[in-house]
Amino acid sequence: MSRIGKKPVPVPSGVTASIDGQTVTIKGPKGEKSFVLNDLVLAEMTDDGIKIDPCNSSKPARSMWGMSRTMVANLITGVTEGFKKDLAITGVGYRAQVQGKNLQLALGFSHDVVYPIPDGIDIVCPKPTEINITGTDKQRVGQVAAEIREFRPPEPYKGKGVRYAGEFIVRKEGKKK
Repeated sequence: MSRIGKKPVPVPSGVTASIDGQTVTIKGPKGEKSFVLNDLVLAEMTDDGIKIDPCNSSKPARSMWGMSRTMVANLITGVTEGFKKDLAITGVGYRAQVQGKNLQLALGFSHDVVYPIPDGIDIVCPKPTEINITGTDKQRVGQVAAEIREFRPPEPYKGKGVRYAGEFIVRKEGKKK
């Protein structure tokens, strides 16, 4: 049984939630998001919030139960607080800056890498070696962070590259003489 799925998703003040069949729509201060639930789960509004229940006790229905509850909870978090990922750039001459709708990265290549910023995502560079990615969709924020990190992942000898803030890079020992 899902322990996460048993808890109702609380709806904070200032947020309106509506359920239309299998579609859950959440409106909040940062925008409006919706999610279509799987047919194996049912959603209903209660006094405690939004309650998700499996429609039967089959294995696939129970598998979708906790995931569906988490997706609805992420919608509410997204329209109230938003999601944030921080990236750190390490390396001599490696830097980032936002120019209009593009993120320009100097990562040791013969050319700068230009990454177009997708809609619904905000990217800020408070320092040339820091990138802050914010948005209302947890999946898109994580995907954008992963795409930027993929341009130059951290290497194990000197640790140069783009890494998540707080990520630990396992270092290797260099050549012996």
